[in-house]
Amino acid sequence: MKYLLFSCLFFTFSALSFGQNSISVNARLDAKTDSLYIQQEIVYENQSKDSLKGIYLNDWINAFSSKSSPLGKRFSEEFIRRFHFASAEERGGTVINHVADASGDSLSWSRVPERIDIVKVDFKEPLAPGEKRTLHLDYAIKVPSDRFTRYGRDSQGNYKMRNWYITPAIYKEGGWKLYSHQNLGLDYTPPADVELSLNIPSEYYAASALNTLNVSSEEDRKIVRMVGQNRIESKLYLTKTYVFEDLYAYSHEIITDLEDDDLEPNVKGVLLKRILEYLNSRLGEYPHNNIFITKEDYQNSPIYGLNQLPGFIRPFPDGFQYDLKQFKTISYNYLQNTLLLDPRRDQWVLDAILVSLMIDYVDIHYPKMKLMGSLSDIIGIRWFHAADLEFNDQYQLLYMNMARSNTDQALNIRQDSLIKFNKNIANSYKAGIGMEYLEDYLGTDAVKKSIREFYQNYKLKPTTQENFKQLLQKNSSRDLTWFFEDYVNTNKKIDFSIKNVKKEDDSLVVTLRDRRNNQMPVSVYGLNDGKIVYKTWVDGFDKLKDVKIPRKDIERIALNYEQKIPEINQRNNYAAVTKLLNKPLQFRLLQDVEDPRYNQLFFMPEFDYNLYDGITIGPTIYNKTFLNKNLNYKFSPQYASESQTLVGSAYISNTHQYRNKRLYGISYGISGTRFSYGYDLFYTKLTPFMTFAFRNEYLRSNERQYLNIRNINVQRDFDPLDPVEEPDYNVFNVKYSYRNPNVVNYYAGTVDYQLAEKFSKISLSLEYRKLFKNNRQINLRFYAGTFLYNDAQDTDYFSFALDRPTDYLFDYNYYGRSQSSGILSQQIILAEGGFKSQLQPEFADQWITTVNASTNIWKWIYAYGDLGLVKNELVKPKFLYDSGIRVSLVADYFELFFPVYSNLGWEIAQPDYNQKIRFIVSLDLNTLIKLFTRRWY
Repeated sequence: MKYLLFSCLFFTFSALSFGQNSISVNARLDAKTDSLYIQQEIVYENQSKDSLKGIYLNDWINAFSSKSSPLGKRFSEEFIRRFHFASAEERGGTVINHVADASGDSLSWSRVPERIDIVKVDFKEPLAPGEKRTLHLDYAIKVPSDRFTRYGRDSQGNYKMRNWYITPAIYKEGGWKLYSHQNLGLDYTPPADVELSLNIPSEYYAASALNTLNVSSEEDRKIVRMVGQNRIESKLYLTKTYVFEDLYAYSHEIITDLEDDDLEPNVKGVLLKRILEYLNSRLGEYPHNNIFITKEDYQNSPIYGLNQLPGFIRPFPDGFQYDLKQFKTISYNYLQNTLLLDPRRDQWVLDAILVSLMIDYVDIHYPKMKLMGSLSDIIGIRWFHAADLEFNDQYQLLYMNMARSNTDQALNIRQDSLIKFNKNIANSYKAGIGMEYLEDYLGTDAVKKSIREFYQNYKLKPTTQENFKQLLQKNSSRDLTWFFEDYVNTNKKIDFSIKNVKKEDDSLVVTLRDRRNNQMPVSVYGLNDGKIVYKTWVDGFDKLKDVKIPRKDIERIALNYEQKIPEINQRNNYAAVTKLLNKPLQFRLLQDVEDPRYNQLFFMPEFDYNLYDGITIGPTIYNKTFLNKNLNYKFSPQYASESQTLVGSAYISNTHQYRNKRLYGISYGISGTRFSYGYDLFYTKLTPFMTFAFRNEYLRSNERQYLNIRNINVQRDFDPLDPVEEPDYNVFNVKYSYRNPNVVNYYAGTVDYQLAEKFSKISLSLEYRKLFKNNRQINLRFYAGTFLYNDAQDTDYFSFALDRPTDYLFDYNYYGRSQSSGILSQQIILAEGGFKSQLQPEFADQWITTVNASTNIWKWIYAYGDLGLVKNELVKPKFLYDSGIRVSLVADYFELFFPVYSNLGWEIAQPDYNQKIRFIVSLDLNTLIKLFTRRWY
């Protein structure tokens, strides 16, 4: 009877429904338990040509219920630890009590294995094409914390709900499209007419893009009824105070809580009206009355750059940030709620339209806006090329960040296969500048016309990227096969250069080279005093092509001068006609954004420190910009304040990148350093090297492998206190490294072989970390090393070390490498034996094997223990052990070790205990940067 009554409750709405599917939700909020108790009716129409034996439903809230769900696994891949450490109470989930048909009879249902947020319901009889079937669901959801995705319950007791009720999946092309929640913002469900009946405590306010029918009071609670037609998504906010503004613009009500920079309401109204007028002219009328824009929507897809600035820095004119924040968020809602594209496979189409709209909007309304705003005018900052960049230059710059590092991915690849940086930034930017590339190539409004037609033709209708491609080609006068086959379907790089320029009487014959063998077109420019006097487009070609252009007053030939093409290397795009150099030479202070119009050389002061040299300072001369280059060099002479002499380093290296291969890079070069290794003792190290880098072809995998071959030549000043028969030595080293870091499971291994005149040795290191569902973590490390031969047994300089390697290859960043006492002697680098206590024998001149283990006691406090066997010549193997407390503030970067018990006894009770404490500290900037960027790449 309760299901029949429930049906009657929504009979009026269903009878008036114009959609093919309808969803009716009766939800009661219990704020004490953060739960919603829901009775729901789904009327589903089979719009396919197949008979369906059942239906699949999206239950995305239940993705939070398990740490091993697709959502949990994605968080783990991206080093987001807060989800794994959260309690079941924080994570939430769904409990389904009953699923029934229209008559109230129970239906069989189950959760899809490995996809706990997808529910399969079996029909008693197949659903024929064109027929409808009614489902009744009785379930409860525990609202998750907003700490994980910004949606859910917050610390003030507000509820920010997205994808909160159960919806049908989409059946298409002979199969169900089953997409789990992975925090991608890409839900995929057919449009439906929606009615909500919300029973909430009286102190709460409800906000949504749905239309509010009425609000009625009932003791200390109220009933809010909302409806909407042809809805894809129904965000719902339940807040204790009404935090939204209701603004009206261009026949729409905009409900928003975006920060407004203290703008007056009439100014916001003008900006919003301008945004909607622009979108209406470029796309067409938005079919819904209300547009619901929240700060969580914006924060999940911000304008990077604006989003990173502290609140007190306001380098842009009043209204600019608010205007662009609203424009991007409204435009995304505009598209996402009307274009029924498969978001996992066709998202690039929506991204291309969105970024193209943003670029044009800024060009129209903010044509002179710099990327750094008014900061570009500040003395010091304005000397950088970065200060010259226009606001719209950011799209190519950030995409190129991935292309240069060989981590870019094709536009049409599944969204859940994208690296986070590509998903959030690079791929959408590549799609948008691809539209600009096409516009400039075609020289018409074909792209704008195609975007409008696509929106008009397929608004609230199923569509695919193929429909968009067909419209682009239909409206274009040139063949665009190259765009779809090379630009969209692959991650092929674009790189053109000028091989030769031949002068004729009244013309120039320019020989172009396509260095990447694709069929993409290139623009050719003639320049005079930096101004464009000639421009033409050349269609794609194989390897080489001669192009004849009028000579005019051309001083230089340039390719892609206006940078409309996302070309991986624009530094080889220039050739002199009447000038001596292809490009002028430019000197820059400090690292800058690359300016391909010049041959750039950078200078930067550099500081370093070790105990024996003191503070070292000097100029660094290098060619590296913010974007990676294949050929890099750096020369860094420094003056040492303590040793009062010249020290420093230098290197040159070149990298060959291989696209979509397990062997993705080969680097080779030579490096050299000269520093002190003791008081008045210097070393010089010269190392030619070659590195082979391998990775998993699935780029979201963190698995990496490296084979490093090098020859280390060391020349040292003779140390009378630690005599080695020959202070100079040469070591040939082959090292294979494997790493697969992850929040839950961490694997690493190294095989290291060394060959020198007086010794040969090989070692193996294995490391494993496991984070269990109860948040218990174990860390295990195994190390074994043996000498193949050792003729240097008169010294332990080349021996295996139990707790502090001598680092005769000068690979480790010791701040006081020769110290045997004092605070710097307590620095530990977890290599070789990995012990923390200083035990005897300290070295092994034959073989060593150790096991290091630790487990957490509370959060970042661990108990550790080490076991090992140390074998020296003519001595039996010695069994050693130690244990203690490890304080891991940032794993592998900032840690403290407090010994407790070892072969020495209770160390904690022994004299001078403070000298037994060991520490790990990393002050190297590049190492610390990796700590913050690993979750993006």
